[in-house]
Amino acid sequence: MMEKRNIEAMMEEKLNSEQRVLTEDEAKALFAGYGIPVVEELWAESVEGAGEAAAKTGFPVVLKGMGATLLHKTEANLVRLNLGSVDQVRAAATEMKDGAGDALEGFLVQPMVSGRRELVAGMFRDVQFGPVIVFGLGGIFTEALKDVVFRVAPLSEADMDEMLEEFQSKAVLGNFRGEAAADRKALKAVLRGLSDLVAAYPRIKEVDINPVMLTPEGEAVAVDGLVILDDAPVETEVQPPVNLRQLGQCFYPKSIAFVGASSSVGKWGHLLACNALCKDFAGDIYLVNPKGGEILGHQAYKQVADIPGTVDMAVVTIPAHRVMDLIPQLEEKKVKGMFLITSGFREVGEAGAALEKELVARMEKAGILLLGPNTMGMCNPHADLFFNASHAYPVPGSTALVCQSGNMGTQLLAFAEQQDIGIRAFSGSGNEAMVTIEDYLDAFADDELTRTVVLYIESVKNGRRFFEGAREVSRKKPVVVLKGGRTDMGVKAAASHTGAMASDAKVFDSACRQAGIIQVEQPMELLDLSAVFSSLPLPRGSRVAIMTLGGGWGVITTDLCAEYGLEVPQLSEDIIERLNGILPDFWSHGNPVDLVGEGDPSIPRTCLEELLKWDGCDAVIHLGIHGKRILVDNMIRSAKTTDPGFTDDQSDFVKSATLQGEDEYVDYVIELTEKYQKPVLGVSLLTDALSRTLYRREGAEHKGVFFPAPERAVKALAGMCRYQKWLAVHGE
Repeated sequence: MMEKRNIEAMMEEKLNSEQRVLTEDEAKALFAGYGIPVVEELWAESVEGAGEAAAKTGFPVVLKGMGATLLHKTEANLVRLNLGSVDQVRAAATEMKDGAGDALEGFLVQPMVSGRRELVAGMFRDVQFGPVIVFGLGGIFTEALKDVVFRVAPLSEADMDEMLEEFQSKAVLGNFRGEAAADRKALKAVLRGLSDLVAAYPRIKEVDINPVMLTPEGEAVAVDGLVILDDAPVETEVQPPVNLRQLGQCFYPKSIAFVGASSSVGKWGHLLACNALCKDFAGDIYLVNPKGGEILGHQAYKQVADIPGTVDMAVVTIPAHRVMDLIPQLEEKKVKGMFLITSGFREVGEAGAALEKELVARMEKAGILLLGPNTMGMCNPHADLFFNASHAYPVPGSTALVCQSGNMGTQLLAFAEQQDIGIRAFSGSGNEAMVTIEDYLDAFADDELTRTVVLYIESVKNGRRFFEGAREVSRKKPVVVLKGGRTDMGVKAAASHTGAMASDAKVFDSACRQAGIIQVEQPMELLDLSAVFSSLPLPRGSRVAIMTLGGGWGVITTDLCAEYGLEVPQLSEDIIERLNGILPDFWSHGNPVDLVGEGDPSIPRTCLEELLKWDGCDAVIHLGIHGKRILVDNMIRSAKTTDPGFTDDQSDFVKSATLQGEDEYVDYVIELTEKYQKPVLGVSLLTDALSRTLYRREGAEHKGVFFPAPERAVKALAGMCRYQKWLAVHGE
């Protein structure tokens, strides 16, 4: 094989030429130089030479027709397998020459590598995330089945291990139909070599090794290869990071000016100012309207310049064409940030995009951060600061929420308030003309009040920065993401199999898994996960004990656990014996533990503690014990209607006892969570307007968590387990 210095000379020559494709022998020489095992082969320029090379190689052989423009040899009938004699090789070479004409430059002869298992490995450059490594099922099924996994380069050892485990056909890597298990070190050498190769040569656009053949002995060998070079790299405009200290100050302003304040109910200028004034924000709030007068009981200044003193934050709702004229006044007032609610910028087309670009340039020159435009507000409950489209006031908490859709964000805030889920801060990011989702990630990474970062995003400005930032944040705290626009946005135009495998959604999903991001599918899951991450200890594994007041829910929850990668282990003889002393003889004697409708309130408490004591489980899901008060309320109404002897005192006693029992059960759940440091997730029997997701107790670090349905509890726990597993491998 070619020495490394010769490989470097070859690559320099190729990069300086007009040829953009390496021939297969050149590609394999490059692979070998980076530690990728390749098949030995001989080059022949003629039909006669092919026969002579085959005789030297030893039969059977593979013959391939070669040419710089012949990218997919199989489709062009330029690959012949299992040729057993010189005559067969010459005949095949002649047919190839006649079929390919002047495009044929010569032949490769290589020994026939036997093996039933074919894999694919490669690389393509994603426009957002840069070089992406591909691995999966190869051969003729590569594009048909698309059973491949992705990782953003460079790869770590853990990344490579995960790639070998993730693709659906991974069974072929074990002992398979009489053939030995794959040599995983050799497969990792392929992946490592690709990662190193693309780092060394940034102008490699695509690499395709298909197939990587597994021999009966389990050895891995690349028997085909394609390398496509890109033109000279074009410098792309990258949005620079903002000043994080200045961004943080925007969440703690000492004074705010609402520019475009209005006395007309329903207008943005009224909605946001009213939202801010009705809470106990400690700073100064100024209203600005060119007509002056009084708005919402406060003096309205005709212009920002008339406001006495400095202004930290400007919340702007005036029309887009008037925003530029506002900047000198903001600069004079030493404004740190402008939250631009106004639309009419990039989202409306080219003219709006040009206006937005000019606005950013002017704001940067003035030293003012631009948040938005085309957004719906922000809040910081820790500072009693609210200016949102919806008048929702969640309690101070530890979940930082950023949404590219303002509507989504305000709906989630309203739900958080209803379910008592605490919010660290919220911002609608809008068009992200200056402050991007990547900036918010960086800002919340070291924020001591943030325990969970929750994002709704539809796109990212800088995929590589998003990936690297999220990976760093994930090592400290969970990042939960809902991605809008998940449908396939079209397969990229690519000359290689591996390039054709990629779609925007697949690459984004893979980058998220690699960075430790927990992705969800529905908006409600964002806050479900924020609830458990902010309220419960992380599980140490994925083994779940299930306790239920009725058998059906236990069966459903067990099925859900299996679907979401959670294990429902068999109970040990020891814990069965202990539960036998608590439950009647006809209990299930298995996991799920069916409490068979027992009404004694002490039984679920005692059983729950026994399950948490058990070292065979990492978490407990309990169903149907909480929420019975709603049935009791209905029973009381029925009794009052039908039983003249049922007094108000009896009604009040039953209701009070039921409420007290539920409160005591919640307290006990929190106490056990603290004692055993295992997550306990409840599913309420019924819910009503008074039901919440979180229940707090004074002095307790953790909270009681109750969901209205088993699937929400299981999905939330599965997200916790995925994060714990990632953290165990990738965390610092």
